[in-house]
Amino acid sequence: MALNRIKFMNTYIDNVTLPEVIKYIEHSIYARQTIQITPLNSDHIVKIEVNEYLKTICENSDLNLVDGHRLIKIAKKYGTSIKEKICGSDLMPYLCHIAAEKGYSVFLLGAAEGVAQKASNNLKKEYPNLKIAGYYSPPFGFESDPNEIAKINTILLESGADILFVAFGVPKQEYFIYENKDKYKIPVSINVGGTIDFIAGEQKRAPKWINKIGMEWLYRFIHSPKRLFKRYFIDDMKIFKLAKKYNPKNN
Repeated sequence: MALNRIKFMNTYIDNVTLPEVIKYIEHSIYARQTIQITPLNSDHIVKIEVNEYLKTICENSDLNLVDGHRLIKIAKKYGTSIKEKICGSDLMPYLCHIAAEKGYSVFLLGAAEGVAQKASNNLKKEYPNLKIAGYYSPPFGFESDPNEIAKINTILLESGADILFVAFGVPKQEYFIYENKDKYKIPVSINVGGTIDFIAGEQKRAPKWINKIGMEWLYRFIHSPKRLFKRYFIDDMKIFKLAKKYNPKNN
């Protein structure tokens, strides 16, 4: 069941605070209900416009969080005040902190070979009481291999984890959760993008002051220009045209 869901551009968002999200997650863990949590950023909005399957997934996601200052600014222009920006890179470590305190177990899925293991080791150092149910980095092209998908589902099911963090990139991570969450039966599944890389130390995350002014994207681009140029300066620029298209004040 969504929380305070509202129409936003070409999809829906849940206008919630972090405490509300945590309460929702804990309820799902206790009830052993499988839910999909999707932090949405500009990249999602742009892809949803041309990807009907991703659009369907986001509309059926149990909780859509606002991940990005740009979306908050667009919402403000529409006359909607977003309660809080909640991105995967903030949510994952905070949830690990909660999990360590309350005994929940987590599973890390995705990133390059060895990276999830490194992130797991770093999380254990940060939160000694954290229960790591497992980690796994699937081989390239796994999404087209039914045997590999079945293997992953078996690993996840047998892990008995309470929370699954999936880092495959958009839209692969959203596809995987949507298509498999009822098979691996982990209560809470969250797409976290590059967060596992951040925690592993493979990529540097922007300092907090840069995040606060909404310039994390520029920091990331400076550190990975070849990889991120097309996304930030070609694909994501489409968000401005879409913002105008879906402005309720123009309709």
